[in-house]
Amino acid sequence: MNEAATANIPIRNVFHMLAYAFQSLRQGEYERLEAEDFEHVHDLLAAILALGVGRQLKQGLHREYVGRSEELATIRGKVDVGGTVRAKLARRRVVVCEYDELSEDNALNQAVKATCMLLLRHGKVADERKATLRREVLFFSSVDDVDPSAIRWDSFRFTRENRSYWTLVCICQLIVEGMLLTTSAGEHRLAEFIDDQRMHRLYEKFILEYYRKEHPELRVSTPQIPWVLDEGDGAMLPTMRSDITLERGGRVLIIDAKFYAHTTQSLFGSHTIHSANLYQIFTYVKNREAGFAGRPHEVSGMLLYVRTREAVQPDQSYVMSGNRIEVRTLDLSRDFSEIAAQLDGIADEHFGTSGGIAPAVEG
Repeated sequence: MNEAATANIPIRNVFHMLAYAFQSLRQGEYERLEAEDFEHVHDLLAAILALGVGRQLKQGLHREYVGRSEELATIRGKVDVGGTVRAKLARRRVVVCEYDELSEDNALNQAVKATCMLLLRHGKVADERKATLRREVLFFSSVDDVDPSAIRWDSFRFTRENRSYWTLVCICQLIVEGMLLTTSAGEHRLAEFIDDQRMHRLYEKFILEYYRKEHPELRVSTPQIPWVLDEGDGAMLPTMRSDITLERGGRVLIIDAKFYAHTTQSLFGSHTIHSANLYQIFTYVKNREAGFAGRPHEVSGMLLYVRTREAVQPDQSYVMSGNRIEVRTLDLSRDFSEIAAQLDGIADEHFGTSGGIAPAVEG
């Protein structure tokens, strides 16, 4: 985990990134968090979680049918014949029944409760937010306690009945996976910061959603890029999917967002661009270009690293086999208005977004 890189990002900017990644955080009472000062990312996440849980409590906790098995004096649901016989042999005058009961004790509420308890016990959270979380947890008294590390985040399915939990569960996953790290011995330990892997995902999602919201004139997507083969079966070739692809009028910019401890690789005092990253973006660009099959186009690629405190930072532009490949950094330590200006500048340079319609691409 690169604590220095994460710590270099002001907590307020982490909120902005989260707000773009999860658009619902740009609405209602969440907006006031933008003006607050947070000393630790745990405190920010606790504030977001407390507001989300409070909003959900106003709507009511999600309930779903949960299977129960119980010894009863009268029949309810389906009789468990085997269990009833065993009870009779033990001289208990009961009927063992299996039935479904509408309950708040389900996986969604268990995940939310477990996350609240994790922050209360181990998070660097302000007293006022701890007090709010404690009050809210009281409403989860009928919900079982579960081990946060045992939560299966990929098992959740959101429908019309529970879609209000989507952002809440995403925030819970970010908190739990960021605070719990697994050691080589398989034991869990608490992390002081959101680790690089989660910040990398947040960084990608932030850039993607920023362009979707602030540049509706562009087609913004994360498409799979097919391999263009002259011959051979591509079944065993790895999937190519770009982090962010911007398109307009035959122009394409493929962006690979990189959240690294070091923006360059160093050998014997010489700094060079990460070779694997460069090979990857070049492969994306050339295969995407081949897909145009003679139609007018202009395909470019960009490696967009988070700027670190290192003295050497990449800011390079190359033309490789007819395609422009750029390597840049995005300074997340700046005021957010400057971060937005950097992203807007990229769109303007490649698509002329601030000067009206970009010129048509000639064949």
